[in-house]
Amino acid sequence: MKGREVLVNLFEACNSGKSVAQLHSLTLKAGLAHDSFFATKLNALYAKYESLGHARKVFDETPNRTVYLWNATLRSHCRENQWEETLYLFHNMISDSRANDEKPDNFTIPIALKACTGLRALAYGKIVHGFVKKHEKVALDMFVGSALIELYSKCGQMGDALKVFNEFSQPDVFLWTSMVTGYEQNGNPEEALEFFSRMVMVGRVDPDRVTLVSAVSACAQLSNFRLGSCVHGVAIRNGFNSDLSLVNSLLNLYAKTGSVKTAASLFGKMPEKDVISWSSMIACYTHNGAILEALNLFNEMINRGIEPNSVTVVNALQACAVAGNLEEGKKIHELATRKCFELDITVATALIDMYMKCLAPQEAFDLFERMPKKDVVSWAALLSGYAQNGMAYKSMGVFRNMLSDETQPDAVAMVKLLTACSGLGILQQALCLHAYVIKRAFKNNIFVGASLIELYSKCGSIDIANRLFEGIKDKDVVIWSAMIAGYGVHGQGAEALKVFDKMVKHSAVKPSDVTFLSVLSACSHSGLVEEGIEIFNMMVREYQLKPGPEHYGIIVDLLGRTGELDKAMEIVERMPNPSAPHVWGALLGACWIHNDTKLGELAAKSLFLLDPNHAGYYILLSNIYAMDNKWEHVADLRTLIREKGLKKMSGQSVVEARGDIHSFVAGDRRHQDSDQIFGLLGTLEVKMREEGYVPDVDFQQHDMHGGCFTDLKCVKA
Repeated sequence: MKGREVLVNLFEACNSGKSVAQLHSLTLKAGLAHDSFFATKLNALYAKYESLGHARKVFDETPNRTVYLWNATLRSHCRENQWEETLYLFHNMISDSRANDEKPDNFTIPIALKACTGLRALAYGKIVHGFVKKHEKVALDMFVGSALIELYSKCGQMGDALKVFNEFSQPDVFLWTSMVTGYEQNGNPEEALEFFSRMVMVGRVDPDRVTLVSAVSACAQLSNFRLGSCVHGVAIRNGFNSDLSLVNSLLNLYAKTGSVKTAASLFGKMPEKDVISWSSMIACYTHNGAILEALNLFNEMINRGIEPNSVTVVNALQACAVAGNLEEGKKIHELATRKCFELDITVATALIDMYMKCLAPQEAFDLFERMPKKDVVSWAALLSGYAQNGMAYKSMGVFRNMLSDETQPDAVAMVKLLTACSGLGILQQALCLHAYVIKRAFKNNIFVGASLIELYSKCGSIDIANRLFEGIKDKDVVIWSAMIAGYGVHGQGAEALKVFDKMVKHSAVKPSDVTFLSVLSACSHSGLVEEGIEIFNMMVREYQLKPGPEHYGIIVDLLGRTGELDKAMEIVERMPNPSAPHVWGALLGACWIHNDTKLGELAAKSLFLLDPNHAGYYILLSNIYAMDNKWEHVADLRTLIREKGLKKMSGQSVVEARGDIHSFVAGDRRHQDSDQIFGLLGTLEVKMREEGYVPDVDFQQHDMHGGCFTDLKCVKA
């Protein structure tokens, strides 16, 4: 007996694989190898310090297996995610059990249910549930209840999960948490928060960190800042305000609700930060237009020696893409290469998107070619990137190659393809793509339907677009917004306002920030300044929507068109976040139209900081100086452009002839029929001059090489 006690104490002190082997040897010498107590201890220690194989060997060599040995073996297999083997052993346990000490207990069942959850084996899980109902003691165990709720919730059966929950008269924190988490993970944030409220207010159960993380995630799904702040308050009262995973969830919530200052304050107070914290804060800045802050924080992270992961790199690249900051983007590319992230499919796709948005399509294509594996998102990034760079004619070629690569488009890729082709304005192509959409069963997708409306609108067929619009029975906000934008593209601002009025007064659909963007754009295209200002005020005051940089950009453009540059500047100064490049760009364009050199210089200074590699801004300021006869400044800017190696993206014209697409830039002589084309242009120019055409030299634009566009502005090869 004394020897047995010594052996027990030695088992308690065991902390290595070598010690386990020595204890096993001692057990054999003592004749206790088949003792179920020591077999269970050996099984658990081998699984922890050696291997699952050694643990299984002990199990297989033990003739009399108690429930404790079965549980230890099941647990070690489940811990290694060997779900099938776990259920195989569980089945054998039930089949082989003869005495009560061999039958599954309330510790066995959660392990089996976890294996069912891992396999999403709902049918087998229901069989286990049937076994549970036959054993009242097991059925009343709350850990078993939590495991059942997790199984049903992970299999999308929240109705069954609720039935299990309701069988417990006094559910504990684990049961409540299982329900809150289940609803949140199944995309039912309202139900998740209702359960959370019942837990705290009715059940009088204090939530744990897991409950709070799920509640915060539900608030993030709803983009509800107020509710999220309340949950944050509950976390503070319960002493979880420093829990890392919870604070990271709160950062994500505040990012999604646009609460940048709150997120930054929380981030600054965190006693401990991990890579997720840094990534979340960078993403918060990026997705809320605070691009400089995002890049500064990323650089601070690197300078502190904190290792970024692929998510961090993607967030930083998205910031570069928004800012059009090619120089910073290339630095991050170099970092990604050093960290072996470059060809990670998500990072590579973000790099392609960054290069395309920074007007470097060749770098994007070169990287795409090097990718060992491409998914539909990668193809879609390349496809839409060409359209963004004025090369929409290449998008169809990318789409054909994508199909040849046996990559089938999803709805997102189809939307990007339709958007790219809308830039070509070729009606026949629109009809063909519409047929493909129907064939691939995308026609009921709201976003694809909206893109088709946009495509027909930009192909000059507003009537077909309207027929599509009228043919959609359940119009959501995306469809309404697309039709409004379609009329805006055609300069029919009054029609766009009629559709908007119909939406607001005669449908249950509430306008979104995108809807207001479409209406404001329509007003801008039609010169409806007063109506545009009224719509903007309605958005802020009546619908309490937060304007984004795009909304401010259009208002600045609207005011700029009418020469109200001071009011436009007031709008820029009132923006809650630092102005995005296109807002300052709209102001700079207005300064060129109205020859305001002083304000133009101010706008250009901000643009050179936000987007230092955009040649167009330098050229636009150069044109303002030229109109003001400040030739010395013009020369300085030309020198700066050459030193930086900047190139202005050429405007392109596309012509469809006999099914082929031909692309031209101004003065292009690369086409095989260029001699005939320029011959015809020469004839037309002579005829126009004979009929009294006089070039408008007051608005001629100077290019970056010192010349000016003195050729006919209405003629482009």
